[in-house]
Amino acid sequence: MTVLSAIWKLLRGLWHVLLGMWTIYVRFPQFTSEQRELRVQAWALKFLALWDIRLQVLGHPVRSGPALMVANHISWLDILVIHAARHCRFVSKSDIREWPLVGTLATGAGTLYIERAKRKDALRMVQDMAEAMKNGDVVAIFPEGTTSDGRELLPFHANLIQAAIQSQAPIQPVSIKFIDGQTGETSFGPCYIGEDTLIGSMWRTLQSKRITAVLHFGEPQSAHGRDRRSWASALRQDIIELRDQ
Repeated sequence: MTVLSAIWKLLRGLWHVLLGMWTIYVRFPQFTSEQRELRVQAWALKFLALWDIRLQVLGHPVRSGPALMVANHISWLDILVIHAARHCRFVSKSDIREWPLVGTLATGAGTLYIERAKRKDALRMVQDMAEAMKNGDVVAIFPEGTTSDGRELLPFHANLIQAAIQSQAPIQPVSIKFIDGQTGETSFGPCYIGEDTLIGSMWRTLQSKRITAVLHFGEPQSAHGRDRRSWASALRQDIIELRDQ
């Protein structure tokens, strides 16, 4: 029954993805930016429901931009979970733009793409992020640079924090964790680390029962004279504290 249930959730999720692509191609050209953001949030909430993932939100996401959200990174699900609570423009590696289905959805949601192989591209991305925030957008990054299992956060890369300093935008720390709805313990089903494949992570998620995604939004904060490295270090500690509350 677990396998049949997982297959059923997979098929429903795939249909939802196809509907999302249709919305992007057919409806988005007619929508205002606010309507697009609301549609992305509604789509993400529906996807989580279809895959039997409960969303628990602690604290409050920023109401409007300019702002930069900084979060720990555990899974491919993280972006959907944050979108379900509050639309924002994620910074993702440029490879994702070419991924079948996922690339279309990410681009439609306003993703900003960075070429990680080119070190100088970080400078361009800082400018693009700063410009987006000056225009009132909420941008989100995962400064670990890759995924971890959530128990030990990796050191934060500080380069993109500069965008908030440059645009004088506040940063909101956000912690993400996944909980087994039956035991209350940490769920590693959605993890996407090490030798994990995307398909393998998705299949574990589909077979897991009653996963709860817990988002904890901290208070937005200003630089207060800190440089990007000291601010990144402080934000990492803030997120650890949010996760453990």
